[in-house]
Amino acid sequence: MKDLTNPGWIKFKGILFLIVGLLSSALLVLECPTLKIGVLLAIAIWCFCRFYYFAFYVIEHYVDPNYRFSGLWSFAHYLVEKKRHPKA
Repeated sequence: MKDLTNPGWIKFKGILFLIVGLLSSALLVLECPTLKIGVLLAIAIWCFCRFYYFAFYVIEHYVDPNYRFSGLWSFAHYLVEKKRHPKA
């Protein structure tokens, strides 16, 4: 698959992610409108955001400066390869 490079389409894709995230979160809370569900949803979203930050920024800047993030699939591949070929 070719990388998306057009700034307009990249912004559009980001806005779509935001809209889908807000819509799905709202539908989940409307399905079961309790404080517990709202708090758990907020914690889950925050944790996924922190994991994404960890996957692309922390690994590249603090753990392995040779690693270049190109997506979560590449990060999963990076983790598997590191387990197969640990440094001596």
